Amino acid sequence: MTTPPPKLPHPALPPFPAGGLGSALPTLVRWPNLLIMLLCLALVRAGLLLPEQPLGTALLEPRFLVLVLAALLVAAGGYIINDYYDVKIDAINRPDRLVIGRVVQRRKAMLAHLILSGTGVLLAGGLHPVLGAVTLGTALLLWGYSARFKRVALAGNASIATLTAALVLLPELQLQLARNNSHSVVWPYALAAFLLTMVREIVKDVEDMRGDAQHGCRTLPLVVGVAQTKWVAGFFLACLALLTAGATARMFGSGHWPLGVWLVLLVLLPMVQLARLLIRADRRRHFKHLSAWCKGIMLAGVLSMALAGGIG
Repeated sequence: MTTPPPKLPHPALPPFPAGGLGSALPTLVRWPNLLIMLLCLALVRAGLLLPEQPLGTALLEPRFLVLVLAALLVAAGGYIINDYYDVKIDAINRPDRLVIGRVVQRRKAMLAHLILSGTGVLLAGGLHPVLGAVTLGTALLLWGYSARFKRVALAGNASIATLTAALVLLPELQLQLARNNSHSVVWPYALAAFLLTMVREIVKDVEDMRGDAQHGCRTLPLVVGVAQTKWVAGFFLACLALLTAGATARMFGSGHWPLGVWLVLLVLLPMVQLARLLIRADRRRHFKHLSAWCKGIMLAGVLSMALAGGIG
């Protein structure tokens, strides 16, 4: 009998700047992602909902600023609680991003999560009880995702996709509560955000298979395999492509050429390339590349809101 080879130790973690919670907070809360959320909220309000108003009037309205702050605080708290529950997994999948347990004590991270999320819920509740309830539900769903849902096939993906769509709808909900008015142009963007987030979250599950498998996660690629997971991601991508193609055709048909051209060049064509890369992907680095493409398409979609004002 041959003896099994000894297990290799995990590679040493890269150094991280000292300084405690203060210096680590920007990394913990994913500040680039928060900036994209801020941009999304601003473009939904100024580009889709209130295109007739001056930019400063639309964006600097105090109640909207409070809503934005509340949403970003809850999102920041969600990133912290996600890292709190993922210390062992991130030590394998993303050792360069491991902060909790290295720089920040776990109890301090939990306290920061509670303060950020609690403040966000209170601010939104001060605007309107419905906004407070929605924000509280968001905070609880982020907690549930981090603690349980992300380890269950498709449940975690659907949770994050739902939260992304809700972010797009939040400014409209605030306006509806204030003046009982609706702007249907927001809903296609919310649906597109849901579908693209589903694609990206599924791709990330494949990218993170090694660490997830060692810690008992039941993500989609671990349950059905990578080949079948690519088909599921392809289904959501196809739905997104159909939605975008329909919207693009409508823009050309109604004479909104700038937005139509934008969607063709910066959304539809990159989606075609994303589909080609998805078909060929069979290595972890390939799926990491796919995740970056998803981010680029999402950013292009968010920026297209600046051209969509006044389209009913």
